[in-house]
Amino acid sequence: MFQYSNTNKRYHTLDYFYKEKFHEKVFKISLNAGFTCPNIDGTVGHGGCIYCSNTGSGEFGGKKEEPILKQFQSIKEMMLQKWSKGKYIGYFQAHTNTYAPVEELKKVYEPILQQKDVIGLSIATRPDSISEECLDYLEELNKRTYLTVELGLQTINEKTSKLINRCHTVECLENMVKNLRKRKINVVIHIINGLPYETKEDMIRTVQFINQLDIQGIKIHMLSILKNTPLEKLYQKEHFHVLSKEEYIDIVVTQLEYLRPEIVIHRITGDPDPKELIEPTWLIKKFGVLNDIDKEMVKRDTYQGKKV
Repeated sequence: MFQYSNTNKRYHTLDYFYKEKFHEKVFKISLNAGFTCPNIDGTVGHGGCIYCSNTGSGEFGGKKEEPILKQFQSIKEMMLQKWSKGKYIGYFQAHTNTYAPVEELKKVYEPILQQKDVIGLSIATRPDSISEECLDYLEELNKRTYLTVELGLQTINEKTSKLINRCHTVECLENMVKNLRKRKINVVIHIINGLPYETKEDMIRTVQFINQLDIQGIKIHMLSILKNTPLEKLYQKEHFHVLSKEEYIDIVVTQLEYLRPEIVIHRITGDPDPKELIEPTWLIKKFGVLNDIDKEMVKRDTYQGKKV
């Protein structure tokens, strides 16, 4: 059995990590605080990342028009219909959730922390969007709750990064990881497989780079081509290659082999809104993809960290 598993999984799942740490079921509640991004508002760029919908990757989060506590309670009630008990992490998911003055951040973070059974916060942001003042506040937060900061990287290929309009450097991410870890804050990195014109080798190199950083978790996404995005326009114009399910599984299994076993896998596939998805349509069957990853790992007799 894999070191960090109590099931048939051969990689370090988030569910396993939470149960080991908190000894019960933990749920993330996705929230939309209504922030924007520096590559949307013109600070570093315009238009945002080319794959991002107008929800800022918060398709399954709360409605930004609603107060943050109403969002939290609505989603919590839905969770309770399926699971009768558990603990909760407020997940600030949509857009860049440190891209505001600290006093504005406190107005949305602090009310969530005061809710019953909330044990922590997970904050999705960009490495170029955490000020020194914000770092100090996050350090203080980390002393009184379970805090995770999620940083978008997507790829280390600078040509691809420019194409998708990330508007920050790999060096910027490295520095922010160091700054967060100096304050003992847990860091999760996001990457995307299947970005236009990237090869399997590009995607493996991205993971090999990440494995050298002092991070605690990773989210692996498959590129979703969504309606009414710049990415859809590029796809319709150039018809770049979209990974098949088999190609994706092969790449993910190989990536897992290059990741240290203690790194928690927070996500291992995409989860797009079927009504907005153009390609790849195989992403809709999420659990089928997860099962096929497990089967491929058994077939190869491999596990997370085998090539580290």
